[in-house]
Parts: sequence; structure tokens; C-alpha cells
Amino acid sequence: MLTCQRLPELTVADQALIPELAQYNIKASPVVWDDPSINWNDFNFLIFRNTWDYFEKESKFNSWLHHIEILGIKTLNTLTTIKQNKHKFYLRELNNEGIQVIPTIFIDTTKALHLAALIPQHWKKAVIKPAFSAGSYLTTFFETTDVDKINSQYQSIASEKELLLQEFMPQIQTLGETSFIFFNKKFSHCVNKKPAEGDFRVQVQFGGTYTCIDPEPELIAKAQKIVDTFQDPLLYARVDGIVVENELLLMEIECIEPDLYFNLCEGSMHRFVASVVEIIAQTNPS
Repeated sequence: MLTCQRLPELTVADQALIPELAQYNIKASPVVWDDPSINWNDFNFLIFRNTWDYFEKESKFNSWLHHIEILGIKTLNTLTTIKQNKHKFYLRELNNEGIQVIPTIFIDTTKALHLAALIPQHWKKAVIKPAFSAGSYLTTFFETTDVDKINSQYQSIASEKELLLQEFMPQIQTLGETSFIFFNKKFSHCVNKKPAEGDFRVQVQFGGTYTCIDPEPELIAKAQKIVDTFQDPLLYARVDGIVVENELLLMEIECIEPDLYFNLCEGSMHRFVASVVEIIAQTNPS
């Protein structure tokens, strides 16, 4: 079970998976993904769980993925999915396939960033962040009247990283963000996340509050449509979006290392473990 240096034993929630998996004769252990002492051939499967620093070590992570691919180690989710999901330009592909995505402008690396020329006139507030990021890393919320200042701040970043420029959706501060969690492409549970007063970031480390909810079947079907765009098996996927007038506007679909909120929704951990067993059986039918 892959984790990072600051969580060498996994999160408390994910540590609880180890005895659950043992009931199915699956021996699981936490391993730091960039620990040079690990012999990866010792493992039949690698499950991505708490690799929460991969976006801070972009080059190293990409090299490590290539190494695992050369070794032929099986991963959950698959390396194909990980490679696609680590760079948020996948949102452009999903949008081209008819998935409703929050208004987003995709910016290739450039030494001449000119945000003022890119932002539509009707946008009042916006969010900018790298395409290879997570957890609000290098993410800035700003009034579009401050675009010149933001342009200066991101000029050097833009020369090295692709960026996402998104219209700020005010509903995030009132309705919150909704996460639909799927295991083995089947809906498991749903969590609504609201930011602290005056903030826009829903993560708990910034004061966000989480609540397990029962979404309308039509919304689950819309999230399912997004999950079904993936060709490979999916041990897990978390569809994050904003629900506006019963429409689901996609913010991102997390397939690398998302919190799955086992502590909030009863039975979710058991469904996850059952999906691990199912996919391993499908992959190794003998």
C-alpha cells in the first residue's frame, strides 16, 4: 500500500485496511513510494493510497512510474489510469467527450503568460493552479481586477508548468463541493464538503467540514457516466464536482490518492476491501 515519507505507516483510516485485507489472506503493508531500499518485485500488487507528495516531486514520480512499468508490477489503479489522472488536462478530454466541466482555460507552458487576454470579460473571480497538482498546491483565488498581479506571480511557474485557469464558482462557498466515491466502478457513498467561512478551499486542513449524504439517483448516474469513460479497471475513483440546479459540474476525478472518507460513511471500507478482492481475482483468475 503506497504512501509517502511524511506518512510512513499510512493514515489511521488506511491502516485499518491491513487487518481487513488479512481476512482474505491478502498480506498488505505500507511502503513509501520513493524509498530506494524497496525491492518492488517482492509485491504482487501496489495500491496507491497516501502518495500525497507526488505532485511536489513531479520528475521523480514520473521516473518511478516508468520503473514500475518496466518491472511489470501490477498496480491499482492501473499505471495507464495514474498517468492519465496525474495531469489535469484530462478535464479537457472529458469535456470533449460531453462531460460538463466547470469553465476552464488550459494553459500550456509559456514564457509569455498573459492572463488578461485569456480571462472572459464576464468572469469576476478566478482560480489558477498547476495542471500537475493536488491539495491546493500553488493554487490561488483572485479577483479578475487583480489579474496583472497574479500574472506576475505565475509568470515563472508558467514557464515550467502547464496551468489551469478556472472561473470561480460561488456555489462552492454555499452549496459546497460534492464527492461521489466509486469502488470497482460501482457507486459506494457520497460526501459534501463545505469550506470555512470566508475561504474557498474545502480541505479539512483549511477548516472544511465534511458530511456523508444521500444524493439523488440522477446525480449518481451523472457521476457514473464520468467513471465509465475509463477503459481500465478502477479500484477507486472520486468524482468531485459542484451541483448546480441538479446538474453536476465536474471539478476533477481523483484516481491516484484521494481521501475516501471511510470514517464518515458506514460500510465504505468493507466495500473497498471487497473491490480489492474482486479486482485481484479478475486479474489472477487462477
